[in-house]
This record gives sequence, C-alpha cells and structure tokens, in this order.
Amino acid sequence: MQPSLTHRASCSIGTEAAAKRVVDVLSEVFFEDDAAVVAFERQDGQWDVALHFAEAPDQELLRELVATSAGNEVAGTLAFDTVEAKDWVKASLEDLVPVPAGRFVVHGSHDRDRIAPNKLKIEIEAALAFGTGHHGTTRGCLLLLDHVLKSSRPRNLLDLGTGTGVLGIAAAKALHRAVLASDIDPLSVRVAAENAALNETGHHVRVIRATGFAAPDFARCGPFDLVLANILANPLRQLAGPMTRHLAPGGRVIISGLLTHQAPAVIAAYRARGLVPLRHQRIEGWSSLLLRKVG
Repeated sequence: MQPSLTHRASCSIGTEAAAKRVVDVLSEVFFEDDAAVVAFERQDGQWDVALHFAEAPDQELLRELVATSAGNEVAGTLAFDTVEAKDWVKASLEDLVPVPAGRFVVHGSHDRDRIAPNKLKIEIEAALAFGTGHHGTTRGCLLLLDHVLKSSRPRNLLDLGTGTGVLGIAAAKALHRAVLASDIDPLSVRVAAENAALNETGHHVRVIRATGFAAPDFARCGPFDLVLANILANPLRQLAGPMTRHLAPGGRVIISGLLTHQAPAVIAAYRARGLVPLRHQRIEGWSSLLLRKVG
C-alpha cells in the first residue's frame, strides 16, 4: 500500500519578523482545512516557512503571496515537493532541541519524556511557530523570570503580547497563581489558550484579545507586580507610559523583542517614567531587560 502524500511548499525566510509576516498573510488566505502553515527556526538562526496541502496548490498564487509579504528574492526560493503526510510534523521538529532557561525547559512533544523531573517543562510545538523558546528573546525573558523568582513571589501577573503563551505558562507553573495574558492577534489568543491547557495551566492562565492596555481587564486585574512583554522595540517605547501606570509601586517588568543596539532607547523611555533597569540579558544579538518601578 502506497503511503499517503501531502503537497509541500517551503522557503527560507531569514528573520523571525519576516517569517511572522509571511505566516500572517498565508494564514489569512488558507484556512486550517485548506493548508497547514508552519514556521520554525533552524539551528543556524534562520527561519523557514512551510505549507502542507492535501491537494496540489496553485504555485503562481503562492509565489505572489510570498513576494507580497517577504519580497521577490524570498519568493524565488519557494520550492514544491511531496512528503509522507504522517511525517511532515516530525520533519519540522528534527532540528529543534529542548531549550533550557534556568529552571525552565521549553520542548516539543517529541522530547516530553527526556526532560529532567526537577525542571519546569513547557511544551510548545514547532508548528505553532513563534515563542517556541528557540529565539533569544524568549529565552532571555525566561532567564530573567527565573532570576526574579529566586527572591520574590509576585502576585498580580501579566503576559502582554503573549504569542504562544510561553511566558505566562512559565509564570503560572512556577507560582501556581493567576496570570492575565493578552495578544492583539486572535490566532495567538487561541493558540496561547490551547498551550495553557496542554501544559495544565489553563485554570491559571486567562487569555484575552486586546490592543496595548485598552481592555478593561487590565484595570480590573492590576496594578501588576510583574509584567512580561516580549514584543518589539517601537511598541515597547510607545507602551512605556501605560505600562508604568499599570505597574504596582516596586513592580517589575521584563521586556524583550529588541535588538541590543535598540536597548538604550527603550531603557531611556522607561527611565523617564520612573523605571530603573536592574538587569540586561543579551543573547544572540537580542536584549531582554528587567526594570523596576521606583516607589
């Protein structure tokens, strides 16, 4: 009996930000029943995007979509082939290994039984793309979270721009306390909630869709003792004011998603609002910052 085949379209994107743009566009065009869209980071730090179809896709349409979201050069790398339907997820996981960050380890289901029992395991599938722990920003935030939890047990917790929910899940696992998690993207909201349930923290992590601090849930649940925000440099600067207002006196914020050369400008924006930097984690050209609200 011949194995069942799936049609695959794949290309090398480059950066995580570019991969996310492509995934966002393709996910808007192709529903779950039409195609599975995955993005993952290779060991060399570059990102790949792949789509898997039950039927042969329109190659011209795909090239046009990739060119629109990532440019003609990336679209030119788009390759088409067929793979065994049962093996494509396995193939996407081959280069992903467990990522340790202090007491935390981020891993895929294929490594579930290989993690030491004294570690806090966070299971995230590569097919969920962003926030798998393999990016320097996610690992930096987890290391800073581990540092904070060595000396304190914050009560009110927020994971702003949660993505796949890694940081909120980590905080909930370590503290066994409620975490409010938010994201602007409805797909991320669903994925984060599913990951929280997968990691047996669904009763602690509540995920909402929100832009910035606009939702009333922030006022109801705050002020926060600890905010986790792995976003990007420009939004982080813009959020400095509302972030400060939603922090409790002495509250801390862990922020990332910024290149190391962007860190001074972000630090200045928060320092101007009364937050002092306590720790600066640098990994693979990315910076993660721990700051505290004075007072």
